Amino acid sequence: MPTSMPGETATPTPATAAVAEALAMPPAPKGEPAGERGSWRRGEAPGPAAPPDLRPGRPTGRLPKFLRRPESIPAPLLCLTAMFLVQTGIALSKPLFGPLGVSGTTFLRLGFAAVILLAVTRPKLRDKRPRDLAAAALLGMASAGMTFLFAGAVDRLPMGTAATIEFLGPLAVALVFARRASHLLWALLAAGGVALLTLLGEGDGGGALDPVGLLYAFGAAACYALYILFTDKVGAAFQGFQGLAVSMTVGAITLAPFGLGEAWHGLTAPDASPVVLLASVAGVSLLLPVIPYALEMTALRRMPQRVFSVLVSLEPAVSALVGLVVLGQLLGATQLAGIGCVVAASVGATLTGRR
Repeated sequence: MPTSMPGETATPTPATAAVAEALAMPPAPKGEPAGERGSWRRGEAPGPAAPPDLRPGRPTGRLPKFLRRPESIPAPLLCLTAMFLVQTGIALSKPLFGPLGVSGTTFLRLGFAAVILLAVTRPKLRDKRPRDLAAAALLGMASAGMTFLFAGAVDRLPMGTAATIEFLGPLAVALVFARRASHLLWALLAAGGVALLTLLGEGDGGGALDPVGLLYAFGAAACYALYILFTDKVGAAFQGFQGLAVSMTVGAITLAPFGLGEAWHGLTAPDASPVVLLASVAGVSLLLPVIPYALEMTALRRMPQRVFSVLVSLEPAVSALVGLVVLGQLLGATQLAGIGCVVAASVGATLTGRR
């Protein structure tokens, strides 16, 4: 590592300066979704930030007409559909962990999503400042960490438990930036819910929760919080889905050293069906994040953000329901109570947040 002599001032490299400048960027007053799950504006309760108004006749990508203009579908239904698609995509990824591994499946899923989004959006990077590109790269790394760690948690824990612990990331960001003493009550309620899940909850086999899975889930929550902060910055610099495409590409590249070898080993195994495996991963990548994101952005244009935030607060409950229906994961009364505490804390923080 280069060092400076006493009395001299070290000159930062261009890469270091770009990263530092990206970290110092103020959040956008109207950031638009730029990562895998949406964002939360500072000072508000959880809920993806509303995208800026788009000029008529200038769509941001060549999305199918039914995704761009589903006027006949109520906005809350679009939001709930997006959440169910996200959680279904996660549930359908779990059977792929066996042949492809957790890191291999996650790498291929992000890779397919990146290819699809790059083809749809064709982002223009020539006019972007170094700090914008650095913010997109950091968002991609946070997204990669969040996606991989959450997949590792789902591999070892019930989906509802993993999703609830991961949801502490956005909830913590909302509570920290709310700066209201009353929000301490919601933080304590969420903490009580997590205590019920982690201390009294049970795993799939009825035994104690896997400690490694819990570490994965809390790590995913930390990455989720970082991801939210960078989404604001990238949303201000990129139009439409362009920031999502760039961050997904960086996320796939970040996971390549960990997942490429495992994915290749699974695809070339003697008893493997590579075409079936790749088609399955491609389908999952559409369920998460491509189609849900289009639905969420459409819903945000047609409903107040506070209403959207309340709906998003139901995500842990939706995850538990999908885990039950798709994977047959039946949660006990203690686990359901823990999930209910976290959902109630998120709804309470939303309804009492700064207007």
